Amino acid sequence: MTTDPRVFCIGWHKTGTSTLGMALLDLGYSVLGARLDMVHPLRRGDVQEVLDVAGQFDALQDVPWAALYRELDECYPGSRFILTERDETAWLRSASRHFGSADVPLHEWLYGVGVLKGNEARYLERYRRHDREVREYFRDRPDDLLVMNFAVGDGWDSLCAFLGHPIPGKRFPHENKGPQSFNALDRTMHWLRQIVPMPVRRGVFAVKQALRDRRGLPDPRNRFNNMVENRSERARRSKTNPFRFRQI
Repeated sequence: MTTDPRVFCIGWHKTGTSTLGMALLDLGYSVLGARLDMVHPLRRGDVQEVLDVAGQFDALQDVPWAALYRELDECYPGSRFILTERDETAWLRSASRHFGSADVPLHEWLYGVGVLKGNEARYLERYRRHDREVREYFRDRPDDLLVMNFAVGDGWDSLCAFLGHPIPGKRFPHENKGPQSFNALDRTMHWLRQIVPMPVRRGVFAVKQALRDRRGLPDPRNRFNNMVENRSERARRSKTNPFRFRQI
């Protein structure tokens, strides 16, 4: 844990939340990402259980945290909030690619229906409403909210000025970018992933992870401290109704 104020990334999912999370990791924050299992206390109305989980980390990003900005603000006064935004057409296209026809209980809590496909208008309206309501909530508190749009070049300058950190001597991260944003290195790595068989890639990763374990380094797949919980939640859902869910 840092001694800095907590940072809550309250941009809706698929607006660059992973990119912002990686940037905060680079600045020394412990970051918690999406937690699919939080749907259970939320459905019970036990928001405090969710807030207690949030309090174990310096920063949060993705869902359900973005939808709980009011509760987080009340529970952890003095925190800083960052709203990531994205062109709504690009957002819907990205969300449709990622979630498709998956039936996600946490999305049912967020949108009122768990499947995006066929409910695009409902999902888009929720996305718009979140953006409007966040801006209205912080209207008289401009020092507490930073709005970022990575598509127009926002990066270290605005983020570090807002948080009071020096700018790191490294490029601003860009996670989960689409092929339209690939540079030469991205295109090369994408090509290599296409031609190297999956068993070989898994073997290479297993060797790398064994070396990390030997050196006491964390699993890179758990950089946002949610891998175990999300895998357990997906497994639980699959056992409950194997024909209803596909993994996301």
